[in-house]
Amino acid sequence: MTSRANLSLSNLRAVVIVIVVAFHSVLSYLVSQPREPFPFDLAPYRWVAFPILDHQRWFGFDLFCAWQDVSLMSLMFFLAGVFAPASLNRRGSLNYLSDRWRRIGLPFLFAVAVLSPIAYYASYLATAVDPAPLTFSQQWLALPMWPSGPAWFLWQLFVLSALAAGLHALAPHWERAMSDLAARFSDRPLAFVIGVVVLSMLAYVPLAMIFSPWDWTTIGPFSVQLSRPLHYVVYFLAGVAIGSNGADGGLLRPGGPLAQHWLAWLAAAVAGFAAWGGLTSLTMPDWSASPMVYRLAAAFAFPLACATGVFFLLAFCLRLMQWRHPVLDSLSSNAYGIYLVHYIFVVWLQYAMLGIALGAVAKAAIVFAGALALSWLLCVGSTALASRRALGPGKRAVAEQRR
Repeated sequence: MTSRANLSLSNLRAVVIVIVVAFHSVLSYLVSQPREPFPFDLAPYRWVAFPILDHQRWFGFDLFCAWQDVSLMSLMFFLAGVFAPASLNRRGSLNYLSDRWRRIGLPFLFAVAVLSPIAYYASYLATAVDPAPLTFSQQWLALPMWPSGPAWFLWQLFVLSALAAGLHALAPHWERAMSDLAARFSDRPLAFVIGVVVLSMLAYVPLAMIFSPWDWTTIGPFSVQLSRPLHYVVYFLAGVAIGSNGADGGLLRPGGPLAQHWLAWLAAAVAGFAAWGGLTSLTMPDWSASPMVYRLAAAFAFPLACATGVFFLLAFCLRLMQWRHPVLDSLSSNAYGIYLVHYIFVVWLQYAMLGIALGAVAKAAIVFAGALALSWLLCVGSTALASRRALGPGKRAVAEQRR
């Protein structure tokens, strides 16, 4: 029987994938981006992040994307950490890592080799003189990197999973130590969040000051935002600590103080985002040329805005999403598949909408609805087909007779 905590986290997975698709769907319509598309063959290749740019814009999308950029990926790393201890204890380190390779490593390679070129072909067409697929292939192979799109999350998650497996094998008492640590904060979510914020500041601020909050680097298909790799380690290990203690009896229990005070976390998230946004605006348009005090203030504001955003969404789902619904169940069970394939539908729908006389909100709504529906249907259909093949004719006939 599914516990209330696991049900809430399952529903949270559904919410997160909807936000991910919405985030990518509105990137074409940001006021902060240039009106003309980025050239495909010129550095710094900003089309990797913004494949399609439409003339229709709405500033509300800038605010939405900024908020999600602050906290969404950290939440995803945190949730991955929450579920890691149970899987490690059930499978053991080697089987766990083998499973992570099948579920994360191989899909990353497939996404890089197949899905990303299909998606970015639409971006190439937006500025191409010669739209031929062969010309695109030549220019794609001539790039100094191999764009992976949203799949960058997968290789970093695999590395963190390997770290967890290594610790489980080489330091078998580390999970108990993490569990004991998390147990001290099971009724003190504010103290836990403060600890996460402090560790995040130590991990994030030095790198943000050395590089910038925005800079990425790519080696082949491996992309990393230079200010955030250690920050993501903090959130993954924070999730591991919570997962080691068990969600039902720990900080993430639905009846606990985190869930009870979700409105306070909402207020904190809004205030944290506003502070980060205001301080970050002082560093625009050139981070490196802005005064040091502004850069420091903005860098220190990021971990606070991130933590309040992450724990607000956790509190919200723990408090208000303790019910089962077939739509949420389906979204949750297909969330990973949707994450893998949705970008193709998003980018091509954005490209298809370029010549249509609609406003930014209408276009974004069509892209979002279409991309979510198509990627969802593809995942459901693929799962059903795989199940039928796995059963085989004989077993399928027996199953149909039992109905």
